[in-house]
Amino acid sequence: MAAAEVGDDVFGEDPTVNRLQSVMAERLGKEAALFVSSGTQANLLALMSHCERGDEFIAGHNAHAYRFEGGGGAVLGSIQPQPVTMTREGLLPLEAIAAAIKVDDFHFAKTRLVCIENTYDGHPLPMDYLRSVGELCRARNLSLHKDGARLFNASVATGIDVAELVAHCDSTSVCLSKGLGAPVGSLLVGSKELIAKARRIRKMLGGGMRQAGILAAAGLHALEHHVTRLSEDHEHARIVAAALNRRFQGRIEQNTNMIFLLLPEEELRPFLQHLNKHGITIHRPRWVMHRDINDDDVDWLLGAIDKYPS
Repeated sequence: MAAAEVGDDVFGEDPTVNRLQSVMAERLGKEAALFVSSGTQANLLALMSHCERGDEFIAGHNAHAYRFEGGGGAVLGSIQPQPVTMTREGLLPLEAIAAAIKVDDFHFAKTRLVCIENTYDGHPLPMDYLRSVGELCRARNLSLHKDGARLFNASVATGIDVAELVAHCDSTSVCLSKGLGAPVGSLLVGSKELIAKARRIRKMLGGGMRQAGILAAAGLHALEHHVTRLSEDHEHARIVAAALNRRFQGRIEQNTNMIFLLLPEEELRPFLQHLNKHGITIHRPRWVMHRDINDDDVDWLLGAIDKYPS
């Protein structure tokens, strides 16, 4: 990062940012990419680039772009969200998507976009589902955006190349600061036309950066060195989940690098208090393994789990 060649990215003149964008676009099999500050900004740019004021996007009722991004599409883009009930594995049933699409009538917002998420709570979306939802969107003249914050986790877990995982999508966001371990940043990937529109909106939202190559260099390093090692996070999660399931009789769920303690509050609270006493500070029933957790850390956690009284 300290040695990164930098320039003014607002004018597209930062060579390291340009290289990161080119590498990510090529890796995902798309025409162009745009480096942004966060996954939330990448998803917002996708919404505002695919949709106009008064349009509508369809997303799962627990999707990040719908629930956890401050309502940016509605507040800043005047885009109406249309949530549909999604499965625990992150699937939006095709019949539910079809039923939510509005007819061409001035009483309704115009449905323009469907948003999916991969992984969702650590679940990689099945390839046949991705093909089917892509076919539905094309048949109904809708665009398809994928929140791919943990796209590379899905690729490592399934053995499917990232380009194939996004082949049916018109745009994809990819986070550099989650499993890939960069300090900050995400990218929006799509067609040249879409990315040109997103670049203009990024500036409007205050997301234009000057010597951003310092940050982009970390993203390039992550893509080169931190992708294949994601399997270590998945394995750490598997080992910890197995220990938890022995203690809590199979009520623990594990998907890729995520662990979910499906316990009632009266069981969960004393267990987390026990871990805190052993120097492991945890406040939530969702645990996420990442590159800063090593084998010794896992052993420490396993030891604390083993000491919890039956």
